[in-house]
Amino acid sequence: MTTANTHLPIDWQAVDEEVITHLRNILRLDTRNPPGNEILAANYLRTVLEREGFECTVVGPDPARASLVTRLKGDGSLPPLLLMSHTDVVAVEPEKWSHDPFGGIIADGYLYGRGALDMKNMVAMELMTMLLLKRYNVPLKRDVIYMAEADEETGGHQGAEWVVEHYPELIQAEYALNEGGGSGLEINGKVYYTVQTAEKGSARFKLRATGEPGHGSIPHENNAIVRLGELLSRVRGKQPPVHFTATLRGYIEGLASAQPPEIAQELRAVLADEVSAGAAIERLSIDEMLKLELHAMARNTVAPTMLQAGSQINVIPSEALAYVDARILPGQTLESFLQELHAIFGPDCEIEFVDPSIALEADPASPLFEVIKDVLRVHAPEATVVPTLLTGGTDAKHVSRLGTKVYGFAPELYSDTSGWSGVHGHNERISVKAMQWGTRVLYEVVERFAGK
Repeated sequence: MTTANTHLPIDWQAVDEEVITHLRNILRLDTRNPPGNEILAANYLRTVLEREGFECTVVGPDPARASLVTRLKGDGSLPPLLLMSHTDVVAVEPEKWSHDPFGGIIADGYLYGRGALDMKNMVAMELMTMLLLKRYNVPLKRDVIYMAEADEETGGHQGAEWVVEHYPELIQAEYALNEGGGSGLEINGKVYYTVQTAEKGSARFKLRATGEPGHGSIPHENNAIVRLGELLSRVRGKQPPVHFTATLRGYIEGLASAQPPEIAQELRAVLADEVSAGAAIERLSIDEMLKLELHAMARNTVAPTMLQAGSQINVIPSEALAYVDARILPGQTLESFLQELHAIFGPDCEIEFVDPSIALEADPASPLFEVIKDVLRVHAPEATVVPTLLTGGTDAKHVSRLGTKVYGFAPELYSDTSGWSGVHGHNERISVKAMQWGTRVLYEVVERFAGK
């Protein structure tokens, strides 16, 4: 793998200042979804890009729900690379923030704002990457496409999915870089950076229980709410069985490779057998939160999240519903998952799937993954790079329908004092230093992978 034009004198100090300016400006745009108003971000990005000679296309189901796409042409010897990120953000409770969530405030070395981690940081890093590739006339063997899409936070139906269905030619690519990886973690003093190679699919469902209606003053045994409660109680301590994926194997083996022998042995014991894997996870000498994440990465999951029953307090309803957030692993189907649900709730339970989506897995042994590892060896030589499986969902589920191999890599410098306050949390923020480091890492990955 060769590096293209690394001799060009990029002024990284100037780039550091510029990317923070762009991120601050983008964070000041209120693109809460709902309602979205992603046109605000699309207009900002279009202004910046067109000023430097890019041709931009802004599309969407209506003028407010806009996604922007632009392209930097290569020589066509290899298929394109897509840089994807979303411009919408989730709701905020401003009174619980120490700084204005749409103020773009920098304090104590951190940039505060809704979307600082999810994922306007990547919007700005990818923007800066496109600008640098063009400014320095980097010769490309792949087209590099930039898509800043709307509506990811509510499923992507008016953003990435809409683009895929109406303008697939704009974003057709062999590989894509997306959110879902790039952050660091530490286990027993060893630092790891993740690259998302797999993503769970959604298999959310309604669980329905029926009974006899009646007056609340005359109880009876055929109460739909009681029946639903009995069904839900079966979830406690009884998640579906473990299924190994290639990504889970790579993740655990990667963690083990940097650990002392006794911890490495504990980790590899997880992979010894699917039946005993759950118990092996519990025996690990790691943080409890990481254990929960490993359990979720290793199996299809079931989490009741909403209940619905009755219309007034003195009426026994004839029906009760539970809404269940369920996620399935790559390689699993709704049919196979339904068998696992029947094993939990019983063969006669009433289950209705709601807006399911596919699970995804890309090959960790790919040229793009190798380039990411090569760049991180330079910028984080002490760290180990591992593939990871995202238990949530991203717009990858839409873009992958075009045959694109999507990797989650939004690089952010790891530090145990980084002040990471959590995606979707109060006081969402990113370290200025982490953002600047990530911009350089992302640019070098794209330049190496797409450049001649």
